[in-house]
This record gives sequence, C-alpha cells and structure tokens, in this order.
Amino acid sequence: MLRDTWLIFRRDMKAALRNPTWLMIGLAQPLMYLFFFGPLLVDMLKRGGLSDVDGWMLLTPALIAQLALFGSSFVGFGLLADYRAGVVERFRVTPVSRVALLLGKVLANSLQAVVQAAVIIVLAYLVFDLDAPFAGVLFSLLIVFLLAVTLSASSYALALTLKSEETFPAFLNAVLMPLLLLSGILIPITAGHAPAWLYTVSQINPFRHVVDVERSGFGGDFSMDALFTGSVVVLVMAAVSVWWGTRTFQKDSA
Repeated sequence: MLRDTWLIFRRDMKAALRNPTWLMIGLAQPLMYLFFFGPLLVDMLKRGGLSDVDGWMLLTPALIAQLALFGSSFVGFGLLADYRAGVVERFRVTPVSRVALLLGKVLANSLQAVVQAAVIIVLAYLVFDLDAPFAGVLFSLLIVFLLAVTLSASSYALALTLKSEETFPAFLNAVLMPLLLLSGILIPITAGHAPAWLYTVSQINPFRHVVDVERSGFGGDFSMDALFTGSVVVLVMAAVSVWWGTRTFQKDSA
C-alpha cells in the first residue's frame, strides 16, 4: 500500500507543479487579509485594549488555519472532475489500493497547504515583523497539516457521496461560513468581549479549538492547558475523516 500511496501522491504533486496557478489562487484570500485587514486589526486591538498580545501573533496563525479550511475543503472538485472524465474508473481496474488512492491524494493536498502556510508566515516575518518562536511555527505547521488531512479527506468523501458539481459547493458554503465566523479567525471570540451566547456556541465549534492551539504555538505557550484540547480535537478529526474517506472510496468501488 505504501508504494501505491507514493504513486498517487507523486502523480498529484506533479500535476500541481505543472500548473501552480491554483496554489497561487489559494494564497490570494489569506494574503489580502494579511495586507489589507491585518494592519486595521492590529491597530484596533491596540487602541481598543482588546488584547495584550501583538495582533500579528493572533492573525497570522488564524490565516494559515483559514487557508487549510477553505483550500482543502474544495479539493473534492478535482475528484468530481476525475470521476466525470473516467479517471477514477480507470484506477479501479488497476491493482492500486483504494485506501492508497485516498491517502496519496490527501497527503499531496496537505503538503500543498503546508507550503502555502509557510509562505504566509515568511511574509508576516519579513513585512510585519512577526515575532513567533521557531518551535511554535513548526508546531503550527503540523496542526495545519492535520487540519488539511481532515478537510481534504472529508471533501473527497463528500464529493463521492454527492456526485454533483451543483450540490457540492452549495453544501460546503452552507457549512464553512458558520465554521469560519465561529472559529474566531478574524477577531478572537473571548468571554470578556463576546456575548455569552456567542461565546458558548463558539466553544462547540471544533475549529475554534484548532485556531486557539495555533495561536498558543505562535505565542510560545506549550503548556498542557494551552495545547491539549486543540491537539486532541484535530487528531480525532483527522482520524475520523480518513476513516470516512476510506470507507467511501471502498464502498464506491464495490
């Protein structure tokens, strides 16, 4: 299975390198937030006394989480295109493992998300004097990788379940927008400044805890209290998503 996974991974990575346009398009939104929204947020946090932490330490980890959230959630479109073109069907008549078919694609997508996140972090260091510890940045990139695994595996499973280019984006938009708003990506949702009901609802959102653990890593806080919840949440989500994706690929190939 390892060889099959490597073959699918290499195929998808070569395709991405031959046409890096989609990688640049995926970077466009977080870059606009970084350059056009970041200075406003940092100034607002400083003047309003909403946080004692440097605004770039709050925004940058949130942006790389947002990049994984949106970039990896829509990879199912590529699978739908392959499905319509008969590529998936051709893979089925080969001895390639169905699990490897999923894992190879998921790993390729996740590596691309990590590279994009690294670009955002480097720009934040160079342009906005980000002062995050190196160990915290590496930890955050690992979280981005696991989040991308979660979302890309779920996206592939959902695409094979729906098999509709019309239903797929509508469903994703309906789910992703509340996840984004309730994760505190744009502005941290804290007990002291958010309405009690909004803070409570945000605590139910698993991506809220992923963003929190990203920010803890950037802040150099490696205590158990800071890292435990978010790390467990993203590990569980990754495991469940890969299990769902594997079952869907095997069932659809039966």
